[in-house]
Amino acid sequence: MSFFAAFIHRQFIYEPPVPTASFKNRTVIVTGSNCGLGLEASRWLVRLGASQVILACRNIEKGNAAAKDIQATTSCSADTLQVWQLDMSSYASVIAFADRVKALPRLDVLIANAGLGTLQFRVTEDNEETITTNVVSTSLLACLILPKLRETALKYNTNTHLTITASELYEVAKFKERKAPTGQIFATLNDKAKSEKNMGERYHVSKLLEIFFVKQLAAMSPIDSNKVIVNCVAPGWCHSNLAREADSRAIRIAMKLLCRPTEVGARTLVHGASVGPESHGQYVPDCKITPTGGLTKGEKGAELQGRVWEELRQKLEAIRPGVTSLA
Repeated sequence: MSFFAAFIHRQFIYEPPVPTASFKNRTVIVTGSNCGLGLEASRWLVRLGASQVILACRNIEKGNAAAKDIQATTSCSADTLQVWQLDMSSYASVIAFADRVKALPRLDVLIANAGLGTLQFRVTEDNEETITTNVVSTSLLACLILPKLRETALKYNTNTHLTITASELYEVAKFKERKAPTGQIFATLNDKAKSEKNMGERYHVSKLLEIFFVKQLAAMSPIDSNKVIVNCVAPGWCHSNLAREADSRAIRIAMKLLCRPTEVGARTLVHGASVGPESHGQYVPDCKITPTGGLTKGEKGAELQGRVWEELRQKLEAIRPGVTSLA
């Protein structure tokens, strides 16, 4: 099925199933949860019995408002929800958040949903902002928190989950930066003069890099020994604030005609956080395990994944030495 045909099927014909998995006694973190998919996924998790849902948000005030909204619609107790500060554009914030997670009695699920879509070239930390937020910080957070997920899984003899919100758009990423010399992919992504020509697909590229990371992390963390299910999901094009920087009358009309309800897309996040070991290292769009395509395919895809990982690994180690050992 072509990408366009798959888009039509996804947006107008197929609807992800309503979640039914139990999250009783589970502690869950959802990043980017003050609005959009993260908010609706958090609402589902409360309805499904989670004992603790941590809303990880950049803006505490908005996070508190989201918590009140969830409480009002689910009648959950106030102590079911916590709001923790997390700014994915700051490595220091990611590290501080992960250090706080270590003190939790248990952690069963991390839904790494926070993301950025922009057409403007801006630098945060040592990268163009989309790459910092969607790729480096997301990978850093995953590597820092995976040991806590493993600890919980082994202590309670269960499987825990690390689920990243990807996107179907990875499949159409041209990723011209892959043609850079060895060791220069991220440097090329961070070159303003070159990037400004390609910012229209920067979000697509960031989601491709996320998928490479999920595949790599899963290979490094075998399910049999670690019992942490690592996967990524794709919710389709949904009503959200992701395109707020590209707001226009045309965009608003397109979203009204084409977008899924946010709650429907959020079902895919909840599914990813509850599906079994068969999803380890897999791409799970619309609640269905699906082989990846585009630039991930075949030997060339594996080679590109290796190049991306080696550069990303060096970045992560420079931020927190030893983090990629997953110990």
